[in-house]
Amino acid sequence: MTFGITAYTVDAVVLDIEGTTSATGFVVDVLYPYSRKRFGALLSERASESAVAKAIVQVRELIGEPGADAVRIEQALNSWLDEDRKATPLKTLQGIVWSEGFAAGDLVSHFYEDVVPELRRWHAAGVRLHVYSSGSVAAQRAWFAHSPAGDLLPLVDGLYDTENAGPKQSPDSYRAITAAIGTPPGRTLFLSDRPAELDAARAAGWLTVGVRRPGEPYFEAGVGDHPEAAAFTDLTIATGSRP
Repeated sequence: MTFGITAYTVDAVVLDIEGTTSATGFVVDVLYPYSRKRFGALLSERASESAVAKAIVQVRELIGEPGADAVRIEQALNSWLDEDRKATPLKTLQGIVWSEGFAAGDLVSHFYEDVVPELRRWHAAGVRLHVYSSGSVAAQRAWFAHSPAGDLLPLVDGLYDTENAGPKQSPDSYRAITAAIGTPPGRTLFLSDRPAELDAARAAGWLTVGVRRPGEPYFEAGVGDHPEAAAFTDLTIATGSRP
């Protein structure tokens, strides 16, 4: 499939982050080590906090060890990091650590250079922008609030993750987002680099575009039979009258 300018008339665009708006390498090389160094203190010092306590219970359930202590839970989290596993409690705890890192100025997120100008253009045209990532909502909020281009949260209408929407390879997750945003499936465009996610979104009635950026993990795999783009500048997106 070849790249080219493709026009879409939609009411909403839903964005994946890793490999789509931002470099996977930044997440793996910068954010993962940052969280790995801080999991121990989070688990030992803040286990009574509601979000941390809930994540601890979820980790114990996933590993089948109801009595797992903080050391064992940290081992499980680090193992999932090594596997790049999209486990909800891992993403929750990462989100807590990353949010605090961004707020402290230790971290600044990454966006490909073509992304932010297009997001601003689409938003100005009246297109509603949403995010759907395996990273927690807290992590997404911090990511968009602390970009090199400043606070991008005013551009975003909604944030969705595996906790409030469901697994990204399940069509039901996209149906849940449709119900939440109130936009017809045929007027919703999903941008992602992962074929299985694009397949699930299309099964839910969404329009899809696979974003293929050289150097990203899914670049060589392609995007199946979905339309594809090398950058956001390959897309012309606007609102308009519904047929």
